[in-house]
Amino acid sequence: MIKRREFISLLGGAAAAWPVAASAQQAAMPVIGFLETVSADFGSRILAPIRQGLGDAGYVEGQNVAIEYRWAEGHYDRLPELAADLVRRRVNVIMTTSTPASLAVKAATTELPLVFGVGDDPVKLGLVASLNRPGGNATGVNFFLGELAAKRLGLLRDLIPAATRIAVLVNPTDAVRTDSNLKDVDIAARALGLQVHIVNASTIAEIDAAFATLARERVDAIFVIPDSYLNSRRVQLANLAARFAIPSAFGQREYCEVGGLMSYGTNLADARRQIGSYAGRILKGAKAADLPVVQATNFELVINLTTARMLGLEVPPTLLARADEVIE
Repeated sequence: MIKRREFISLLGGAAAAWPVAASAQQAAMPVIGFLETVSADFGSRILAPIRQGLGDAGYVEGQNVAIEYRWAEGHYDRLPELAADLVRRRVNVIMTTSTPASLAVKAATTELPLVFGVGDDPVKLGLVASLNRPGGNATGVNFFLGELAAKRLGLLRDLIPAATRIAVLVNPTDAVRTDSNLKDVDIAARALGLQVHIVNASTIAEIDAAFATLARERVDAIFVIPDSYLNSRRVQLANLAARFAIPSAFGQREYCEVGGLMSYGTNLADARRQIGSYAGRILKGAKAADLPVVQATNFELVINLTTARMLGLEVPPTLLARADEVIE
């Protein structure tokens, strides 16, 4: 029989051991680093499908995996510092959903696994050796945002056949995306007989000023180059396009959901879910070098018919028939 004093001593020893056991259990929980160019306020839409992909792989945040978030809040120059911080913390894998963030992580480490989402060719970006056999510490998803620029411009011309002067809005701080997209747009514009006017904007004030200038110059439409920061300002962009009655074309459906006229691009929810799935597979032991880069195959044309009517535009029936979704 254990005496009362001995029992209390044993109980005290067990209680002292509990925090140690709990700490060991917590330390065993894998940690994912997440780096993004935008703010946390905009991140919820990005994270929902990523968490779904993690769930498909058997991981639930807060239960058997932790996530360390780093938000650049539109300040792309902060990405190298934030990436380096995640590397110092020795997270198990890092996820990104934009080209600038992916390049920042790749520059910060050649060891920690990276699962990226990029709109440009990851081989040309230097993220992987090849699509089928990445060969390094990185793999992920190619959204094809850049490669669709010519297609998107052609659809805009189909919507507004009389258009001749098109403004192209870019974020100059995303130099890689801007350069590659402008080359494609320039080639497509010349083939369509369009005059292109490049407009730079990387802050709220610059976006306001850009639209005021374009309204005075009476451009026929505005074409927004896909960019994480500009996407986070989609409500501002859609509202300004409506206020100044400038037809607008975008690369993501989110713009049309808040009043943008037309979008054509990758279904990003599908692509982001794949990022979460790949991160889960790596946590289970898969190597990034052996996971082929996934190329998006689900593209969608969305037209906001309410906005078209407000602008006095008649959408050609052939274009409506091609649309994956018409918002009324």
